[in-house]
Amino acid sequence: MSLTSSEIRKKYIEFFKAHGHMHVASAGLVPDDPTVLFSVAGMVQFKPYFLGTVPKPFTRAVTSQKCLRTNDIENVGFTARHHTFFEMLGNFSFGDYFKTEAIAWAWDFLVNTCGLDKSKLWVTIYKNDDEAYEIWKTQVGVPEKRIVRMGEDTNFWTMGETGPCGPCTEILYDIGPKPGKPELGPDEDSDRYLEIWNLVFTQYDRQADGTLQALPQKNIDTGMGLERLASVMQGVPTNFDTDLFQPLIQAIAQETMVRYGKDVKSDASMKVIADHVRASVFLIFDGILPGNEGRGYVLRRVMRRALRHGKLLGLHEPFLNKLVPQVVAMMGDAYPELAERREHIVAVIKGEEERFQHTLDAGLAILNDMIAELKQAGKNILDGPRSFQLYDTYGFPLDLTREIAAEHKFTVDEHGFTAAMEQQRQRARAAWVGSGDKAASSLVRELAGKLGATAFVGYQQLRTESEVVALLKHDQVVTNAGVGDEVLVVLNQTPFYAESGGQATDIGELSEAGVKVEITEVQKTPEGLYLHAGKVVHGQLRQGEKIVAQVAPVERAATARNHTATHLLQAALRSVLGKHVEQAGSDVRAQGFRFDFTHFQAVSRRELDRIEEIVNAKILENAAVEVLELTLEEAKGRGAMALFGEKYGDWVRMIQVDAFSRELCGGTHAHATGDLGMVRIINESSVSAGVRRIEAVAGEGAFRAAKREQRVMGDICETLHAGPEEAAVRVEKLSARVKELEKQMEKLQLKQATSSLDEIISHAQTVHGVKLVVAEMPGLNAAALRTSADGIKQKLGSGVVVLANTAEGKVTLIATATPDLAGVKIHAGKLAGETAKLVDGSGGGRPDFAQAGGKAPEKLAAALKKVPEILESLITS
Repeated sequence: MSLTSSEIRKKYIEFFKAHGHMHVASAGLVPDDPTVLFSVAGMVQFKPYFLGTVPKPFTRAVTSQKCLRTNDIENVGFTARHHTFFEMLGNFSFGDYFKTEAIAWAWDFLVNTCGLDKSKLWVTIYKNDDEAYEIWKTQVGVPEKRIVRMGEDTNFWTMGETGPCGPCTEILYDIGPKPGKPELGPDEDSDRYLEIWNLVFTQYDRQADGTLQALPQKNIDTGMGLERLASVMQGVPTNFDTDLFQPLIQAIAQETMVRYGKDVKSDASMKVIADHVRASVFLIFDGILPGNEGRGYVLRRVMRRALRHGKLLGLHEPFLNKLVPQVVAMMGDAYPELAERREHIVAVIKGEEERFQHTLDAGLAILNDMIAELKQAGKNILDGPRSFQLYDTYGFPLDLTREIAAEHKFTVDEHGFTAAMEQQRQRARAAWVGSGDKAASSLVRELAGKLGATAFVGYQQLRTESEVVALLKHDQVVTNAGVGDEVLVVLNQTPFYAESGGQATDIGELSEAGVKVEITEVQKTPEGLYLHAGKVVHGQLRQGEKIVAQVAPVERAATARNHTATHLLQAALRSVLGKHVEQAGSDVRAQGFRFDFTHFQAVSRRELDRIEEIVNAKILENAAVEVLELTLEEAKGRGAMALFGEKYGDWVRMIQVDAFSRELCGGTHAHATGDLGMVRIINESSVSAGVRRIEAVAGEGAFRAAKREQRVMGDICETLHAGPEEAAVRVEKLSARVKELEKQMEKLQLKQATSSLDEIISHAQTVHGVKLVVAEMPGLNAAALRTSADGIKQKLGSGVVVLANTAEGKVTLIATATPDLAGVKIHAGKLAGETAKLVDGSGGGRPDFAQAGGKAPEKLAAALKKVPEILESLITS
């Protein structure tokens, strides 16, 4: 029987639904769990049910989960089954059925639903798991010779050094021996026996001393890679030959005009691109954008590796974005929401492609020069500082540098790279002391599991009587705290809004007779436990005592106004700029707000004025801001905007301003749009490729902003002796006049400089037979320096020129060499780079021309004196 991947997915879900499992939609690639970067397995979204930290809405579940792993990204494209993005089919039991049912159903699905030849199925079990052995042998009927006992490294699952764990059993498919290879079992021939399905039996709790205690609730956690099963069902040798990849690979072949199957190298590049564009599409769909930290950096790494393999196939223009429609068409059956975000995904990928294209060629040239230089010196290790320069200056992720280096039989000093990275981070954030994420400590997670969720009453009231159920000080549970102590307070109920959804935390105080704690921050754990961070300013705070929790009303009202303003702003943005606009982040505080959104060019002044007008017109209507509790499907049916990448339950909270704005939101809001008073846009800027940012403020802050602008305008008018209507014209004329004078000044400076070239050349030196001209030329900009350098070079005929100047506290350096020397004896980029170091700077470039900069103009004279010495070392090295 041959099944398409879509048929496999559907049959799997229907099979387990028929056995009483709740079908749970795939969670996003970004999990709720702060301990992991991405969803790496089907069980991630069910972790709280396994741990028992939240009530279970069901005891059986089945999923097809989107997953992402990049720990072995360098293998992707070069092996049959490594991927970054993949789908994990899984069935789960939370204290319901156990080994007997899990094993029987797995066998039933593979043999009877999928029609696999049971004589080709093998199983492995944990060496001491006699129970699983008996089930496989006696109840299922697998011959003894095809049941293989294996060790803890392969067949025993653990969550960590302590905690839930248990044996697992794996089902493998025998794809047949390779000619000339001996007949071996799964424990000796991993190529022949393809692991299809892993069934984990979570039945123990490992103690600190290593002993295993039986868990009161035994769980089942299974995982089967859709791509692997598809390769078996479709009778193809690799996952890349299945219908999950082939249409995409053929689209790549058409784009590159290279036939798939032509040779191993080009096939590998096509596989890399196919895998990575799938990963990129789903990462962006789930709200990730390319960046230099965290998840954004993972996306950037994946995309840039694909772009480099495109270049190997002869693609020098953006191409990844052209493959997005193919991915959407292939995956749209399982993920119909992809089509809604297609334009956004295309635009983000195209923006990143264009950004990297500018530096890819230059970076490759620099890397090739580095490798050539090291080869000449008899070395085969690319050191940390060099690999970090490629990352920092040219945007080369380490794994891309590692991959290219390996093609030249080089390795990369990864420890040196990490050290260079850390040095830069320390310089950039010398004052950084930590993330401040109080909700992520192991003690807090343990406490959350014990106490459960805190009741939040802050939508209805700002003041409530509560009980102190726990106190933490210095990451230790304590029973009391005195004046001056900084504490985390857990209450049984709270009116304080915890930082989430882009809205800042409430502030306020906890008080009772003689006791006062100033609350400055509130965080919420994934389990719903609220942590009130504050300082005791009066009395003794004790666990178990009653206390009054009071939110600061002025700050709450201002924050609520600004939050409602973000909703009005998003509706206005979509009205003016188009429906492609989606929220990409926000930061809402009492002082104002910022709103990040998807858009691919700067918003014009005229567009900003129109957006502001629409928002303030809605404020003047004084429309009601309604809060509705609806099912997720009902809210979507009403056209509610959802934040992509956010996980929602079956019931959601929708904020509605008549038909103008409907958004899913858990934040605090004004009661009517008139409460906002007015909204003023302060600034519009770029965040990253395809993402813009608006900073604005509502209420009293908007009035103050308008008054500031009015005062500034008054000062300008007074200086220009003009009214507001004439001021812009006057400024435009003055600006044009200044530009004209600057051009005249540049021409005069250049004329003066070129007239003195002979004088400068007369001071030329000779270093190992090479003429060298070094000079400081004050007053010239970089363009004039280049022109002067070209003039000197032409007059020299053969030689090296280094020119410099200082302006506004910075140094500009130009190094150039004539064609007969460039790349043969001299490398201008290295000369410029070494000289720049002497003025606290950096830079580089081509063998014939380079530009560098520095931050220490006071060191320039001494640096220029060192140029002959640097040139000599480069020539003789």
